[in-house]
Amino acid sequence: MSDRATEVEQLMPEVLERLRALVRIPSVAFPGFDPEPVHRMGEAVVELFQAAGATDVALLDVPGGYPCVYADLPGPEGSPTVLLYAHYDVQPAPASQRWSIADPFEPADGEDGRIYGRGAADDKSGLVIHYATLRLLGEDRPCRIKLLVEGEEETISHLEDFVEANPERFAADAFVIADIGGQVVGRPGLTTALRGDVACTVTVRTLAFPVHSGLFGGAAPDAMTAMIRILDSLHDEAGDTVIPGVDTSTWKGAAMEEEVYRDGSAILPGVDYLGTGSLSDRIWAKPSVTVLGMDLPSTAEASNVLLPEVTAKLSMRIVPGSDADAQLEALMAHLRAQRPWNCEVEVAKVKTGHAFAVDETHPAIVAAKDALKAAYGAEVESIGSGASIPLVASLQKIAPDAAIVLWGAEDTAKARIHASDESVDPAEIARMIAAQVAFIEEVARSARA
Repeated sequence: MSDRATEVEQLMPEVLERLRALVRIPSVAFPGFDPEPVHRMGEAVVELFQAAGATDVALLDVPGGYPCVYADLPGPEGSPTVLLYAHYDVQPAPASQRWSIADPFEPADGEDGRIYGRGAADDKSGLVIHYATLRLLGEDRPCRIKLLVEGEEETISHLEDFVEANPERFAADAFVIADIGGQVVGRPGLTTALRGDVACTVTVRTLAFPVHSGLFGGAAPDAMTAMIRILDSLHDEAGDTVIPGVDTSTWKGAAMEEEVYRDGSAILPGVDYLGTGSLSDRIWAKPSVTVLGMDLPSTAEASNVLLPEVTAKLSMRIVPGSDADAQLEALMAHLRAQRPWNCEVEVAKVKTGHAFAVDETHPAIVAAKDALKAAYGAEVESIGSGASIPLVASLQKIAPDAAIVLWGAEDTAKARIHASDESVDPAEIARMIAAQVAFIEEVARSARA
């Protein structure tokens, strides 16, 4: 075992205890949730990195949103700058998700060796990877390191505008985004493309007020029936998203394994996949539109009336290389054009999150792959992600020549981020710590050469 691997192994018990302590803080930044745990989590992250040697780490006010954690740690004169990013907020963990553990915010050690709890993977694993990286590099770090930890990545973020308004503060030669992972534990994957995420609401109106479904049903259209017709127009019979002006593509990197995908996606036995093309195309290189929610009476509250108005929220994942603003406008234009029975249709923008593709020839990306290969002892896969990380586009804007490294401990097969029984494998955290330290050392060494 190398000296570095031994150091990682010796540090891991402390790393995991710190991870468990962070999971216990229910830092859900969604509107309507108690803000106190989110602020408490921000303070805990400051304390975490102070313990790692970041003496000037502090909370920065982000206009309109929760604070971010920031530090600027000096390195040798003329050395490159590496910015480490993660986020401290988490998804909600409602009882309706049916967790196997009693409390999603009380971490549990599974028989499989994984640590279960909301945020254990997404993205508090990223926090402890960065913590351990700073600990192992020590005070004599080989280059300048900046730290940026967001407090509202899981909801509508305000950080992008803040970063773009302060480009010098956040500029770097390489950005490391520890908020993703490989397909399976023990197999290294570097994410080289992210689909973007655009969202809007569509409101359908057909009546001035609710009316009795028996007296008036059959001629008077209700808004829900019209909404169903509109939403059905978004997909063809195969399940492909078919919207005029929305781009599509094909995937050219490593393939998504069907067994990994089927297990991770929780598709029921006998249920078919959506769409056409390879599995990798469908989840990494083609658009997909999803109805996230709808304002409707619940079945318990339903009565015999025709609904006068219904609103749905839609999210569309867009392909790497596409223009997010143009793709959202294409979706919204399509929705406005659907007017069954001449119903009123109103469409409103919610957000645009830009897609991203990595330049795999960049020296820092080559260094990242070499570091992964050394840490895992295996060849590195170039994989995509259907998820979106909105900040990436802002980082690319303020430092267009910088490399953006997308990796982490959130394996596709079992991490179950955003879902019930979220978990992380400690061995994956250890490998990522080793890879990240080696990457930073190589970036610094290459700059001196």
